[in-house]
Amino acid sequence: MRIEQLLEHGLPRQVVELLHEQGIEELFPPQEEAIKRGLLSLKRNFVVAVPTASGKTLIAELLMLRSLLERGGKCLYIVPLKALASEKVDEFRKYERLGVKVGVTTGDYDTSDEWLGSYDIIVTTSEKADSLIRHRASWLSEVNVVVADEVHLIHDPSRGPTLEVTLARLRHLSQSLIILALSATISNADEIARWLNAELVESEWRPVELREGVYHAGEIFFTDSTRRKVEASYANEALNLALDTVKEGGQCLVFVNTRRGAERFATEAAPKVKRMLSEAERYELKELAERVLGVLAEPTRICRRLSKAVAGGVAFHHAGLAPEQRSLVEAAFRRNLIKVLAATPTLAAGVNLPARRVVIRDYRRYDSSLGYVEIPVMEIKQMAGRAGRPRYDRYGEAILLARSDEERDFLLERYLLAEPERVYSKLAALPALRMHVLASIATGYAGSFSELVDFFSKTFYGHQQEAYTLESSLLSVLDFLEREGFLREEGERILATTFGKRVSELYIDPLSAVTLRNALERAESVSTKAISYLHAVARCSELATLYLRKGEYEEYLPKLLEQERHLLFPLPSQYYEAYAFEHFLAEFKTALFLHDWIEERSEEYLLERYNLAPGDIHSKVEIAEWLLYAMEEIAKLFNYSKREEVARLRVRVKHGIREELLELVSLKGIGRARARKLYARGFKTLEELRKASLKDIASVPMIGEKLAASIKAQLGEEVTGDEAKGETKVKKTKQSTLTRF
Repeated sequence: MRIEQLLEHGLPRQVVELLHEQGIEELFPPQEEAIKRGLLSLKRNFVVAVPTASGKTLIAELLMLRSLLERGGKCLYIVPLKALASEKVDEFRKYERLGVKVGVTTGDYDTSDEWLGSYDIIVTTSEKADSLIRHRASWLSEVNVVVADEVHLIHDPSRGPTLEVTLARLRHLSQSLIILALSATISNADEIARWLNAELVESEWRPVELREGVYHAGEIFFTDSTRRKVEASYANEALNLALDTVKEGGQCLVFVNTRRGAERFATEAAPKVKRMLSEAERYELKELAERVLGVLAEPTRICRRLSKAVAGGVAFHHAGLAPEQRSLVEAAFRRNLIKVLAATPTLAAGVNLPARRVVIRDYRRYDSSLGYVEIPVMEIKQMAGRAGRPRYDRYGEAILLARSDEERDFLLERYLLAEPERVYSKLAALPALRMHVLASIATGYAGSFSELVDFFSKTFYGHQQEAYTLESSLLSVLDFLEREGFLREEGERILATTFGKRVSELYIDPLSAVTLRNALERAESVSTKAISYLHAVARCSELATLYLRKGEYEEYLPKLLEQERHLLFPLPSQYYEAYAFEHFLAEFKTALFLHDWIEERSEEYLLERYNLAPGDIHSKVEIAEWLLYAMEEIAKLFNYSKREEVARLRVRVKHGIREELLELVSLKGIGRARARKLYARGFKTLEELRKASLKDIASVPMIGEKLAASIKAQLGEEVTGDEAKGETKVKKTKQSTLTRF
């Protein structure tokens, strides 16, 4: 179908002209099928299940633009990851010239983000969308189209339940709402379509041919029975495949099952790839390596390892990298500057980084309770789907590695010739069910048991389960919520208490809220320190407990016994409750990590001590700060006396600072490192900064004149004159309203 033919289906001419400018002349077959089936009629829901890079995003764009320019309102685009949200916003901004405003929101779960009311396309995660519903964002009533990207992730235990409940709630909000669910190829896409009462578009078509095979003994055995020899210069077979790709002018994406494995591979590959680079590429990569190294004020060994690999045209990618490092690596790979990228499988469901060849080195991974287990077919297919760069490659290759003829045959049958598994709801997991049952009542979606059953029967979980199984699960959760004071009964009506409503808004597991409430109650009669509250948040399911490694039992036990009198929960019996005791010790280890963070221990120290990379630290600190915020709000609700202690600790955790820096970090642009530099120079309070000259503040390392002027402005003083020549004057303005502790 030619792009001009979209005019016959109601797409405005200005959109067609813009598509022409982008070089789009014809639709891909899946896109054409969706149009012919009535996508642009705005009368029905759609599920589009097609391979990666088959044009799903354009299908969503056509639907959103048709809806916005035809009937106004808003479109909500839901993605599984924050990184994907940024990527989609960048893609959609090309439509701003048509008057379409694009906004994004992914953080802060305790706000309705009313500022988004002036935007047309709003990109968000499922968790944030759920939070907006709980806070009754007024602009949600204007949403006419919802796009659920990667809807097959309903099967993911961590994100899936929220996605399916969010879709159920949005459908409940508006009967005329159009839902477009985008999915990878799965076995039961028809079941998801029936659940959403949607038209199903399924296809195996790809814009770039995908060739799948298994590599063994220097040869690739493809599923079409053809073979291809690869020069085996090294014992590392994945490295041979990667170098072969680069030699032919392509890029290679290597999936390995551990972070350490990804780092080792990149380290080994870098010097070999570097020899294949042009002088211009080496120069640009050297500059990029310096930027990667300079992301953190004090680089860790992971930063140095990544920087060294990047200089050779290779990188590794995993959740332990700092967010800015991941962004730099992704951008360089898209530009074909990074030739080989070693990644953990989380990348497969994340940002869009296609490569000519994908090498899947490991098909098993370690599970702490089961040992080594096989990766599901769906995940292998997700990784394989990254092979082939549209507009650059005529074909893409996805290769698994085998060590024997028998393993080669096994991999061909088990993965490459097999269908992906069926997608199942994970909403039955208790933490998820507790959160969403409470939210359903607190936000008015259900006011009785029968209404609760009716609402949850509209979820994918309700679609897949027998009625009695659903009812039994809901009764169990209701019993807990009523017993702990989140709900109360008035005849047949079930109502949320003030506590229940606030916890629903705070977006935490009700069990975590009970933990925090009990900790605050105990704190009323205990001598508390920072470790008291840090241990309390470490007991919450949201903050995954650090693993207690072999030999650490004896190391952490004396420290635990030393701090026991300050902890807000009793120590289990070391002899009669051995498992509970060991878990308690692991929680205490997690609390000690947070304590070292607020004592301004370096990220290198935290990496050595707790095996936490910068990205891990960032993630855990963000969660811990949110839990402390929730604790502060619960203290306010019940009028507990130590709310101020919790509030101060929350700011310390947010910035990773000691107590004496609290005033300084209230300044915009001043974080952990800069606050310490100011303090060391003798600027210990806001008042001392107010009295200081601009020149003296600017002379502090990491500050400079521009930030010094900003500090002065925040303190109620305006800087005038030519700063570049040092001809500056400071005059008083309005009184500062900075937060002080």
